[in-house]
Amino acid sequence: MPKSAPYDRPVKNTVLRSYAGEIHANPADVYAAIKRRLTPPGPDVSGFTADDDQRLLIIQGGWWYRGEYRVLPSPGGSRIEHELLNVAQAVHWAGPVAGRTSIQQSAHVFGRLLTELAAELEE
Repeated sequence: MPKSAPYDRPVKNTVLRSYAGEIHANPADVYAAIKRRLTPPGPDVSGFTADDDQRLLIIQGGWWYRGEYRVLPSPGGSRIEHELLNVAQAVHWAGPVAGRTSIQQSAHVFGRLLTELAAELEE
């Protein structure tokens, strides 16, 4: 059965960056480790959604930013996918301008996440 909002992407969205990497660890363990890192403190924080069945984490930040993380099984362990999206609705063109620093740093941040997960989880 399809999931509804907040899983659905807003009507107007553009994938700005897409990354993937693999680590030699169980997908359930990888998902749990990423979820621990990304879950905001406190129960009343909006903008964070976790679908444990699909191993999907969504971070909706501000008016333009949406980050999605997926953990999938792979022959070597786990494939981690991350997409950085512009979800600005009214002034869609302004999302990449406002988020240029986050966009520029996204490859480094994703690489660091993979390195930390591998150090923590790989045998």
